[in-house]
Amino acid sequence: MKKFLQGLLCVLFVVGCAYAQEKKAGVRPPLGGMPPLIDRDLIFGNPDIAAAQLSPDGQYIAFLKPWKDTRNVYVKKVDEPFGAARLMTTETKRPVAGYFWSRDSKFILFVKDHDGDENYNVYAVDPSAQPAAGADAPEARDLTGLKGVRVQIFDRPKSDPDLLYIGINDRDKAWHDLYKVKISTGEKTLVRKNTDRVTGWSFDLKDQLRLASRTADNGDNEILRVDADKLTPIYSCSVFETCGTLHFHTDNRRVYLESNKGSDLVSLMLMDPESGKAEMVESDPLGKVDLGGALFSNANDELIETWYIAARAKTYFKDKAYGADYRWLEKQFPNEEISVVSSRAGKDDSVRSQNEKDHTAVHALGEDSAREPGQDAGCHL
Repeated sequence: MKKFLQGLLCVLFVVGCAYAQEKKAGVRPPLGGMPPLIDRDLIFGNPDIAAAQLSPDGQYIAFLKPWKDTRNVYVKKVDEPFGAARLMTTETKRPVAGYFWSRDSKFILFVKDHDGDENYNVYAVDPSAQPAAGADAPEARDLTGLKGVRVQIFDRPKSDPDLLYIGINDRDKAWHDLYKVKISTGEKTLVRKNTDRVTGWSFDLKDQLRLASRTADNGDNEILRVDADKLTPIYSCSVFETCGTLHFHTDNRRVYLESNKGSDLVSLMLMDPESGKAEMVESDPLGKVDLGGALFSNANDELIETWYIAARAKTYFKDKAYGADYRWLEKQFPNEEISVVSSRAGKDDSVRSQNEKDHTAVHALGEDSAREPGQDAGCHL
């Protein structure tokens, strides 16, 4: 056995040396008749540019890009070249996990933990600010200043762009109390103490707290109505089913949800929170796959598309004008999948195109995007 192991180690050493020599020459030799190996950097390496987002006022484009081999947030004005982009964050241990714009475009907000402890806090940085002397980026502010807690983001109210609704588990590590925090100052106010094991909160179109969600002791998923002095269960599905709220209807009374309660396929439903009664809106017209998702207009909160994913995504448009814009985009980017990734306030005008072979690109579109060629933002990944 010992001789066998020694022989195996020798073989591996020889193969490794040969592989190293081939790698220096830029060749990945096939192993045992298998196809050549793919360089893992092509799959796991840092992209040149990723996750581009247009600011709500349409003045800036933010994106992720490596800085000191770690993904960080950069920002540039829309009409500037990418070479003029400015560094906004200076993380060197772990990449920025995610970021988004405040609704008034005054801040870029991002989340990070402390050396991998997964206690994520929310930070804010001013995209127009300049770095202090000797600094590489403007100073970012921790909005909570708390240690050993994990912050959850629940809502960005349209009625007050300087607010965030967040969850903080400083009182009880198992459950997050609901707070509102002012982005500009970090001032936070307790909205609701979570003594009911709530895992999520939903706000209506007027930014009023209306619904909550939680997991029952038996694993069932529950949707609850938020009343003045209690939480009232109105809808549930078993641990083997899926149900959850998506977006309030334009009447601000009913709410869209996805559910496969009592069915094989997840469908789009519309529920009245007062009665808990839910009615079918749409299921896969082909009767084959679950609902993939639904998109609602940033301008008027109307349902504008649904999609279902089988071998490829199949989209159904509910808004004719939006559908016409989408079809126009498909002609501009043939053989690619199109999706909206960000928008200006009241508009839906930044899209991602992706093909199956070599790249993803993000394009910032002009005012009349369905009639004139869009301005390519150049975010090729």
